[in-house]
Amino acid sequence: MPEDFYCEQVLSGKTEIHKVYETDHVLAYHHTRPFYPVHIVVIPKKHISSPLTLQDSDTEPLVELLSVVKKTAADVVNEHGACRVLTNLGEYQDSKHLHWHVAYGAPLR
Repeated sequence: MPEDFYCEQVLSGKTEIHKVYETDHVLAYHHTRPFYPVHIVVIPKKHISSPLTLQDSDTEPLVELLSVVKKTAADVVNEHGACRVLTNLGEYQDSKHLHWHVAYGAPLR
């Protein structure tokens, strides 16, 4: 897997995606290799490697990112009755680009 799948594949257009929401600074789309029956990824379009590397200048993009996470999660809860919202850090973070997973259902694998 590339160091930053989201910049190198998704945002560049090299990997086809099914969009859920898009703003000027944020993209939400169905995961290309879902781990759950409903698995949506929400990313900032600006490269931010991790929540641990956020800068003061990232406040506006972060607020917009969380707003899209909230909308996405609300949609999943409205449709399915529940969801989980998570992010990974350190060794658990496969792609070094800040992202949130909004998911519903038992793991597929």
